[in-house]
Amino acid sequence: MPRFDKGSAAHGPVVQAITDQGFSVDGGIYRALLLTPERAEQWPAPTLDALTIDDLATLLRLEPSPEFLLLGTGPTLKFPPRALVRALDDRGIGIEAMDSRAAARTWGLLRAEERWIAAALMPLV
Repeated sequence: MPRFDKGSAAHGPVVQAITDQGFSVDGGIYRALLLTPERAEQWPAPTLDALTIDDLATLLRLEPSPEFLLLGTGPTLKFPPRALVRALDDRGIGIEAMDSRAAARTWGLLRAEERWIAAALMPLV
């Protein structure tokens, strides 16, 4: 996992490591995780096939709305449900799906650029 010097790091939560138990953020371990530029929180993630806009309500309350949502789909890349993609598109929010490890790395890179994004990382096991 890349590390950034203090001059290039964005404020807010960053995934520092990925362990067998989950994602390490600010001393806590999260099996599944919701991230905003302001906070990280444990997420009772549904299965990908069951994921709906309601499961992302915390992220959608972000003001202003996120540029897009990074969706970590677990240990491998899978496509999110079409209904979810449409619901996000209706709100003007794009979605970028990738495996959860790649999403955690991408989160750190984009936050270092101070991008206003949100992420939902599904469990790795």
